[in-house]
Amino acid sequence: MTTRNAAPRLTLRERLNRADVKFTPYALVSPYFILFAVFGIFPMAYTLYASLHAWKLGSPTREFVGLDNYEFLLTTYDRFNWSVVNTLGMFIMATVPQLVVALMVANALNKRLKRPMLWRMLILAPIVTSVVAVGVIFARIWGAEYGMVNGFLELIGLEGVDWQTGRISSWFAISSMIDWRWMGYNSLIFLAAMQTIPKNLYEAATVDGASPRQQFWQITIPQLKPVLIFTVFVSSVGGMTLFVEPMMFGSGRLTGGADGQFQTTAMVLVDILRTHGNYGISAAAGWLLFAVIGIVAALNFLVVNRIQGNK
Repeated sequence: MTTRNAAPRLTLRERLNRADVKFTPYALVSPYFILFAVFGIFPMAYTLYASLHAWKLGSPTREFVGLDNYEFLLTTYDRFNWSVVNTLGMFIMATVPQLVVALMVANALNKRLKRPMLWRMLILAPIVTSVVAVGVIFARIWGAEYGMVNGFLELIGLEGVDWQTGRISSWFAISSMIDWRWMGYNSLIFLAAMQTIPKNLYEAATVDGASPRQQFWQITIPQLKPVLIFTVFVSSVGGMTLFVEPMMFGSGRLTGGADGQFQTTAMVLVDILRTHGNYGISAAAGWLLFAVIGIVAALNFLVVNRIQGNK
């Protein structure tokens, strides 16, 4: 009868080395997941809990009301529905031109230019500018009485516009502020992606007689597909959570104009909590905004994929 040799007993150092190899990677990435759980998952779960209750800010009592807060926002509180329309309108009006112009600027910067670093720093200037300063300056540019835009319109014989009182005009003014501020950021993202495209693709296309325009649509755009999806997603989240720009355009008020013509959903959320002190309804507004952002991001993802698939 033969007996198996027992496995050699590991020393303490060997056991520590094995544990180090096995658990160290998890320990290194754990801070992110811990922070995400504390500042991401827990607030979302707590807000969902609050949205299902009638909860006045500062009151120790709360009553479970189910989906009543959501029903109130969707059927009774008209400002919420209008705020979603305002947010979607400004998002479309700002995001589409912003990404198109950013792509064109990035393509121009990808050429051989003198002092390219200077040009890249210049297009980043709006990002480092205080958003409050940007809001104040653009409110003066689009001012009804002494605004620069109205001054130009009057100079060419056209009548000035009260940009804050009209829904579409206020959307246009706020969208210009957003485009000016974030176009350079997206341009640098596109530029970084363009510089990773192999040069031999362009050289082969040039030999085959492809024009620069054909190279842009047939080589550059398909190679930028992952970056385009990323920028569309980030722009969707940013566009649907507009808050500071329209608030500054309205002189720091949360009402978004006399009739709420440029009040966004984020502004409604804060207004309900700050003015009415209703935490439950404000939390429900936040979750509805989260659902709208998810739908818009999914639609943008499908549209970008469809466009890229047809090329």
